[in-house]
Amino acid sequence: MSCESNVGAFFDLDGTLLAAPSVERRFIFYLLMRGLIGPAQFARCAERFITNIARNHRAAIGGNKAYFSGVPTKCVEEWSQHLASHRVEFFSDGLRRLRFHFAEGHRIFLITGAPTPVAELVGSDFSVPLTIVGTQLEMRGGVWTGEIAGEHMCGVEKRRAIIYLAAEYGLDLARSFAYGNSVSDLPMLETVGHPAAVNPSANLECEARARNWPIVYWRQYRRGHWRGNWRGAGVGVGVKRRIRGSKIRATVCSHWEDCCNP
Repeated sequence: MSCESNVGAFFDLDGTLLAAPSVERRFIFYLLMRGLIGPAQFARCAERFITNIARNHRAAIGGNKAYFSGVPTKCVEEWSQHLASHRVEFFSDGLRRLRFHFAEGHRIFLITGAPTPVAELVGSDFSVPLTIVGTQLEMRGGVWTGEIAGEHMCGVEKRRAIIYLAAEYGLDLARSFAYGNSVSDLPMLETVGHPAAVNPSANLECEARARNWPIVYWRQYRRGHWRGNWRGAGVGVGVKRRIRGSKIRATVCSHWEDCCNP
């Protein structure tokens, strides 16, 4: 294995490593099936949407977590038992890319707008040690309040997270890599020397082509067999450690599993 620990590899989750639906929507579907969220939560979510839509589109939609209000935090652990028989499947080329960066000795980060507890759970299936930075949900008395603790990890917040992590780990961003699928990932991609647009939205594809960035297409077969292609240029035991600062709380999740057989 090479040793380039001052190089970072930053991955978005939904749409980049994981096909739709998003990990947050999968968790919401589970809560709906269990009857743990219902009309009261969706009413609060709609109220917050109406309040914020005119002044802050992202806060009204992506940053709106009111549907988690009153949901016990232990539901994540219960969902983990559900996932034991309903494994989350990732794009195989994305998994190979993770292994490539690990083999090169790069530090790997998952930068996602998904709630941190949910992202941590799904991220435990990756076969490489990585740091997860997500959206923190405020909790009180063992339940979520429906509020965000800090900022929604999206857009410029991803850039801020990467700059913070670069200072924390001594990373050379000019030599680092980033992968995202949405135009909201643009600030993250702009921060590194080696960005790549993965399964890009129309807006991100236009930006990538204008900047001559690699455009990456990862796909999967329906029955657990995987395929993917590139276009353009293109350890140990479980460990968890909190990093606090600059509105970021990251969790290091090191796991060894066979990610090719989800």
